[in-house]
Amino acid sequence: MIKSFFIGLFLLTPLMGSSQVNDSLAEPVISIEKEKLLKNINITFDMRMEFQAYTFRGSDLYYNGLQFENGFTALGISAKLHERVDFNFRNRFNKGGDVQSLDRLGSNIELAYIDIKASPSLNIVLGKTYAFYGGYEYEFKAMDVLEYNDIQSNALAFVTGVGITYQNSKHHKFGFQVLNSRTMLYDDLYRDVVAENIQEPDWPVALVGNWRGSFFNEKFQTIYSLSYSNQVKKRGTYFFTLGNKYQNRNLTLMYDFNYSYEEIDTKGIVTNILGSDTVAEDSGYIENWLRAEYRISPKFTGLLSLMTSSAYSDFTSDRNHLRTSYGMVPTVYYSPFKNIDVRFFFAYIGRYYDHTNYAIENFGAANYNRNEVRLGFIAPLLLL
Repeated sequence: MIKSFFIGLFLLTPLMGSSQVNDSLAEPVISIEKEKLLKNINITFDMRMEFQAYTFRGSDLYYNGLQFENGFTALGISAKLHERVDFNFRNRFNKGGDVQSLDRLGSNIELAYIDIKASPSLNIVLGKTYAFYGGYEYEFKAMDVLEYNDIQSNALAFVTGVGITYQNSKHHKFGFQVLNSRTMLYDDLYRDVVAENIQEPDWPVALVGNWRGSFFNEKFQTIYSLSYSNQVKKRGTYFFTLGNKYQNRNLTLMYDFNYSYEEIDTKGIVTNILGSDTVAEDSGYIENWLRAEYRISPKFTGLLSLMTSSAYSDFTSDRNHLRTSYGMVPTVYYSPFKNIDVRFFFAYIGRYYDHTNYAIENFGAANYNRNEVRLGFIAPLLLL
């Protein structure tokens, strides 16, 4: 019914203006004959708004507060342009809109790509899209995740390039991408904070490969990935992810393992701990992420996310452990409506950051924790 309303609105718009400017259009922009084209267009408006109560505790710092926040607001347009060509676009409004110096798009433009079906089993993706990283934490849209683990909180997920996917069989799908490794030139990204002997590469490129598997009548699924991206000449990031998912009638379990070795620190956590005026080198991150969802009833769902992340310096030699962060996010969702996906939620977010004696004694690091209670709603709205 909503789609029919918008179709009618588009058809009537030229007629409503004809009383003032009779000769502006010889015929409607969208004629009755072309009405069927609108059936291939989807317009979505995704929202997450919440009321937050939070506290922060450090060794010599404490603060708390209350506020409303628009955690996620985005407009998406997808369309089937041809029987073998799809288009996808998403603008996230609560992101900066400055045009990036490398890919020439604002960072608020998350998706702007076409998907070409080259054959029944082979697709080609061109434009700004999401990198084919593995793991189920990464699979969720930011609207649906109240708190990411450290790598995903600081990773660059949407970049420009070319990718292919190959459906080898019903149970196995492979993907490969060649992408820009950044959206900004190195000097614009790091400005005066640079490492020694750093040079901008001819092409800051990322190579990403992944495999999606399905087993036991889709009860067990996997998303594994391996990628390399060169941030500067002869130095880059090696990123490896194992994502596993088990699902039965009411229970869904997901577990991700992430490993990232970074010859130039792209996440910034190690750089911040070292506190120097140069970007950290030979850093490493190892993470675990677990999410359990249980459908209590048609209207109530319980969710628990647990996460750990360890950061290291001198990863290739001493492998000095600097920090481990811990997180837990228990959540209850309430879905009161049958025909529209509007979910109300109540959640607690606890994050704890423990630094090692090495980091405390050598770099003046201090432990701290953050606690939040959130009450809000999530609404992925299909407008057309």
